[in-house]
Amino acid sequence: MRLPIKPRDVAPRLATGAFFLNSGLVKRGADEQAAAQVHGMAKNAYPFLGKLQPTTFVRLLSAGEMALGAALLLPVVPTAVAGLGLTAFSAGLVGLYLRTPGMREEGSLRPTQEGTALAKDTWLLGIGVGFLVDEAACKAK
Repeated sequence: MRLPIKPRDVAPRLATGAFFLNSGLVKRGADEQAAAQVHGMAKNAYPFLGKLQPTTFVRLLSAGEMALGAALLLPVVPTAVAGLGLTAFSAGLVGLYLRTPGMREEGSLRPTQEGTALAKDTWLLGIGVGFLVDEAACKAK
């Protein structure tokens, strides 16, 4: 059986998949204070999330991160599918970075000291877009 994954995709899928799976597992056990903190930051960037209770939001976020991590780690999931999920999720994270005050230097995309942790999400977006571009280029041949 031939797997729907190229050898060159293994390393970035393992790295990003492990990152998301771990992040989801950590959030799964979040207490109310931690949930309120994560939810507060998210709803400031995306006001529609204010309709959710903090614990509900973090539980859904945790499940989404674990599902994305599993999709990236499982070689039976095509890279195009895993890449689409990674691109969508990381685009939301980059939006959080861009919309949260104090994360960037004034008038710049450069992160402040506080924003460095969120700025790394641009790498995740780049990996996801890379997966999609590579899959599209291979199909075009």
